Amino acid sequence: MRSSSLLRLLTLVGMFVAFLLPATSAQASAPLREHAAARGKFIGAALATGPLSNETSYRNIATTEFSQVTAENAMKWDATEPSQGQFNFSGADAIVNFATQNNQQVHGHTLVWHSQTPGWVQGLGATAMRTAMQNHISQVVGRYASNATVVSWDVVNEVFDDNGNMRTSFWYNTLGQSYIADAFRAARAADSNARLCINDYNVEGINAKSTAMYNLVSSLRQQGVPVDCVGFQGHLAIQYGFPGDIQQNMQRFADLGVQVRVTELDIRMQMPRDTAKDTTQATYYRNVINACNAVTACAGVTIWGFTDKYSWVPDTFSGQGAALIYDENYQQKPSYTAVHDALAGGSSSDTTPPTTPGTPTSSSVTSNSATLTWTASTDSGGSGLAGYNVYREQGATDPQLGQSSTNSINLTGLTPNTQYQVYVRARDGAGNLSANSALATFTTQSGPVGGGCAAVGTVQNQWNNGYVVQPVTVTNSGSSAITGWTVTFTLPAGHTLAGSWNATLTTSGQTVTARNAGYNGNLAAGASTSFGFQVTRPSGDTQTPSGYTCA
Repeated sequence: MRSSSLLRLLTLVGMFVAFLLPATSAQASAPLREHAAARGKFIGAALATGPLSNETSYRNIATTEFSQVTAENAMKWDATEPSQGQFNFSGADAIVNFATQNNQQVHGHTLVWHSQTPGWVQGLGATAMRTAMQNHISQVVGRYASNATVVSWDVVNEVFDDNGNMRTSFWYNTLGQSYIADAFRAARAADSNARLCINDYNVEGINAKSTAMYNLVSSLRQQGVPVDCVGFQGHLAIQYGFPGDIQQNMQRFADLGVQVRVTELDIRMQMPRDTAKDTTQATYYRNVINACNAVTACAGVTIWGFTDKYSWVPDTFSGQGAALIYDENYQQKPSYTAVHDALAGGSSSDTTPPTTPGTPTSSSVTSNSATLTWTASTDSGGSGLAGYNVYREQGATDPQLGQSSTNSINLTGLTPNTQYQVYVRARDGAGNLSANSALATFTTQSGPVGGGCAAVGTVQNQWNNGYVVQPVTVTNSGSSAITGWTVTFTLPAGHTLAGSWNATLTTSGQTVTARNAGYNGNLAAGASTSFGFQVTRPSGDTQTPSGYTCA
């Protein structure tokens, strides 16, 4: 969340990928994002709009290597609402558009923070400040609520001091601790689907500050406050030692029922840089990735930038720098190799798949949903059990119906009055998949629960040989709630899916079937959600999809 005085960096967070086919390990030399996807994780970066628009090398690396971006400054208060009621989304929109074009997700950063908030906010009285906060969140989050690229937000940032006490910021001094819960509730009201996070630094290991964060998150969730995830910033330095209990710390938060993620990873050193320091830095990077790999609820790691050419570190920490995985000339450093190999499993050489899961049993079968439970697998290869993939047996190509971090899953978006034969495969941290479980068979009930639904697709961006459709708005048009939805549509001849978000898409010829994700299948009467997808097409062809139907 830090800013660089060289150039204000603007961008950089469940799970990143919904696999369309049974997963396999990425090629050993594949980009970071492919290896992360094979594990069901994201790998992200903070990006700056200046070099993103002006430097080919910067843009190519950002496009090729990373599956997620976070706006470092472009979505902060001073960038989006510098004067009361006067909003500027030019920088934020540029980042979102870039991510959309490259099948990346955006993690919004940050809504409520004591820094980089304009003076007009800080001078308000309690009632006016609370109203301004709620309006700001409503406007910023609401702008992207129907944009499936923006999937999560840092709602509140750095609420503790280094000793684990509440930070005496202008927020706390004026509103008390209640501003935290109010901010999360406002964010949920603005976007019912986004994942909402609380974020802080020096909470990577188990210490007084991370324990204070743990207690706060536990308390907020007990009160029904929608805290969905916890972000560990990860601004580390090789001269201070590595937090060896980072994995245990992640796991204790995960046990609260929240997602965890490393949101702002960089690892600085005292300059000048040398081989020994590079080696230590690479070890630190590898350790962070391995910790995330080992915790199922860790969604991924975002590196705070990627090239030392645009880093906030030298201007903030005198005599320190070289904190990122590319040097100033866009050359990969040993730390890049460490991140790559940790994601690829090359450093652990784990080629042993987990044991085969038990036969699934079905329960709570409705017209478009079913719950499956099975005996858990074990993993002895060293990379740890990462979760399970559930597939439908369908002949030559078995579509994936969902992923789970535990030995049960609630499948949604199923077709009414249809027989399903399904099986489960376990996956480990290195991307190895177990053998198929035995098949389970169940038949969905007749008719969608609660009535019907409607779907409308909007083409947002087009270029010579491709386009993005978002949002595809799915609305419950019935009189009672539904627990899942399925949208079908037709791609013109020669058009091919290139990516999707907020739904699982499968194809049969040119017919595409989209099923809801685990977090957006439940819709009250009249409620809506959305998903999106990207398509490649022959140059000069201007056709777009048609025939959206929903059940």
